[in-house]
Order: sequence, then C-alpha cells, then structure tokens
Amino acid sequence: MAFLFSKFQMMCCDGATGQDNADIDPVVYTSFDTKAIVKEAIKKSEEKFAIYWPRNIIVLFGPPGSGKGTVAPNIEELLSTPQLSTGDMLRAAVSQKTEVGMKAQEVMKVGGLVSDEIVIGIIRDRIKEDDCKLGFILDGFPRTLSQAKALDKLLGEEGASVTKIIALMVPDEVLEERICGRWIHKSSGRSYHVKFAPPQRMELDGSGKPILDSMKDDTTGEALIQRPDDTSEALKKRLEGYHNETVPILEHYETEGIVKKVNANIKPSLVWDEVKSALKR
Repeated sequence: MAFLFSKFQMMCCDGATGQDNADIDPVVYTSFDTKAIVKEAIKKSEEKFAIYWPRNIIVLFGPPGSGKGTVAPNIEELLSTPQLSTGDMLRAAVSQKTEVGMKAQEVMKVGGLVSDEIVIGIIRDRIKEDDCKLGFILDGFPRTLSQAKALDKLLGEEGASVTKIIALMVPDEVLEERICGRWIHKSSGRSYHVKFAPPQRMELDGSGKPILDSMKDDTTGEALIQRPDDTSEALKKRLEGYHNETVPILEHYETEGIVKKVNANIKPSLVWDEVKSALKR
C-alpha cells in the first residue's frame, strides 16, 4: 500500500513540489491552491484505504423492504467497488455468450433452474474483471448454506474470503406495513404508499383500508395496482423462505466474526451511519 501511494504522489506531486518535469505544465502545478487540492486528495485516499483495506468482499443480506436497494449503491460509491447481483451477471454472461453463459441459456430455454455450479462459474468470471480488484458487493447470493460454502471455496482458490456480512434487520410486522402498502402506476412506474406517500384521491373505508376505486395515479387519474408479491399472503411466504435460508448462512459466518447486524428500522440516514460503522475493520 505504501508503494501504491508513494507512486501516486510521485505522479501527481512532482510539479507541485518544485521538481523539474518537462511533461508537467508549470502554470497548473505551481499554484498554492493546486498543491492543497492534490495533498487533500491523497490524504483522503490514504484515510479511506487505511480504514477499509484490504480487498473488501461484502455480502449484503436483507429481507424484502429492508432498504437494500438504497444501501447497496451507497456502499458501492463509498468503497469504489461494484455491486454484483446474480440476475445482472447471468444476463450479461448470456448476452456476451461466455461458455458458462451459454450453459445457463440452455437450461433456461427448457424452463429449468440454473444450477449452483453455473452461478458460481458466472461469479468466477465476473470477479476477474478489473473493477473487482479492490473488492465487490454480492447482493442476492448466497441464498443457501451450500451456496455459501461454494462461494468460500471459490474465493479460497485465490487466497481471498468474504470480509464482511452486512445483515439489515427489520421486524416482519414493519416489513408488512412497508410492502403491503405499496401501489404503483403500471405504465409510468410511479409508486405510492398508503401511509408514507398516498395518492391524492385515496379514501379509506371503516377499517382504515384504502378503497380500491380511490387508488388513482395523481398525474393521469388511471387506476393503481399492487404487485402480486406485495400482498400479505405472498409476503409471508417470502419472509419464511428468507429467514429459513438466511439464518444458517449467518450462523456459518458468525464463527469468523464478520457478521454485522444493522438496525434498518430507523431513519435512512441513521441506517447508513450504522452501515458505515459496520464496514470499518
């Protein structure tokens, strides 16, 4: 790491320190403001890597409605490492017609489920790319204990390992309120929530539930819909599956001291503060 930054300093600061360098514009590198900016940039980089080095391999867990979609991009920006979802990687592998992507395509053509072996193969190819050199964030994988062990084996082949598990924790009853209150305008994608962002025309019945005919898009006046997965019955099944699959994975990694449980039932800004704290060594 010292070599990395000393080299960076030589490249950026030779002119700023007064050393002769014919390739550097002396007008740009002799001003005090430029020197200060360069030094500050180096300082911030050094501080970031001092806190978060070495290669960060993070797995993000969270039930539906826990805020993963907000947290993951923030981690990606903070650490300058890509967020990898199995769905995106699978589609990319098929599109690029990689060897493992072609195998996945054959399975999907006949309506089959892509095997763990194929998914691991797709991850193996993806993490070899340059943007994963400093690490990556896995979202949606592993989903089972067997997948977690396969991931450990894959990373072990290159002398790496999962460095942090971030688990967003939200009570099921809160998730039900968050998810089952969601309504969308299908053609535009505009979303509403009966409690947090209700449509202007919404009316409630005697039990406090929205009257279907009153759920209209504010812009077009067209009817809003609920996704099939956003009903109480569907959510219950999703949460049961999530808990049954996730608990064994967290137990698997807890012995290594890398599991950090984050209270995601607070203000988003405070959730992010907890996540940043959890990411530190």
